[in-house]
Amino acid sequence: MKIGNYTLTNNLIVAPMAGVTDRPFRELCLRYGAGMAVSEMMSSNPKVWNTSKSQQRMVHEGESGIRSVQIAGADPQLMAQAAQVSVENGAQIIDINMGCPAKKVNKKLAGSALLQHPDIIEQILTAVVKAVEVPVTLKTRTGWDTDNKNCVEIAKMAEQCGIQALALHGRTKACMYKGEAEYDSIRAVKQAISIPVIANGDIDSPEKAKYVLDYTGADALMIGRPAQGRPWIFNQIQHFLTTGEHLPPIPKEEVQGILLGHVQALHEFYGEFLGPRIARKHVGWYLKEHDQEGDFRRVFNAIEDADQQLDVLKGYFVYPS
Repeated sequence: MKIGNYTLTNNLIVAPMAGVTDRPFRELCLRYGAGMAVSEMMSSNPKVWNTSKSQQRMVHEGESGIRSVQIAGADPQLMAQAAQVSVENGAQIIDINMGCPAKKVNKKLAGSALLQHPDIIEQILTAVVKAVEVPVTLKTRTGWDTDNKNCVEIAKMAEQCGIQALALHGRTKACMYKGEAEYDSIRAVKQAISIPVIANGDIDSPEKAKYVLDYTGADALMIGRPAQGRPWIFNQIQHFLTTGEHLPPIPKEEVQGILLGHVQALHEFYGEFLGPRIARKHVGWYLKEHDQEGDFRRVFNAIEDADQQLDVLKGYFVYPS
């Protein structure tokens, strides 16, 4: 699959997730089979760009793979400016967030709240596409609520404005992440436009991946929450799509190596104070199936020292709870 002049190594993309798809997580997913990883969203408000959180999200030089950076906001000119700054910082593709359902994003009329205002959407898309020479993509949802699905209208507008690929989550804003994603809307969008369409929502197994591709006709898949604590899902899906066969389960020793490497990368990226705190949620995801009672996580979450976190994790795999 191509986005502008960029050719992905395969059609599996890591979804942008705030607080999750930081640089260590993106690098890990790329190593384990993702064709591209989209960064967590960057606010278009320049007043927050100098914060430590924004600074960690803004620098993309030297990253592996195609560097796609997501921006979020509601002001067309500020979005255009954010796109330009992102390109200066190494972005090769700009992705526009019109899918986030979070209240703190929507109350600023950003994310999926924009689906109520097609006129503002058109202004934002036009401004961003004109502001940069790199490809611009759009991530959105099926509509504001189940009675107001306008994704086909938005998709056609996006294509006319010069958007070069569209990722569609099979839920409305009102649905948040509840219930099951539906794929009829993605199928309708694929039939309505000629730019690449990326299906997103509940793609949590190789079989589900094949079903969604076959049913919607989408050009690619975007995977978010199912990759949390399971970055190797991309290899599993790609192998199944290519061969029709399943890869054997990952050995415990390899899971241990992946987890320890991820936690260590978080420590290095965020520092010894914030790194251990960021690591807690990732460890919880990795061990969700193994530590169903949560006993180990309660112990782990009380640890604030980076080296001690690694030591305790090594012990967990020797003597799992």
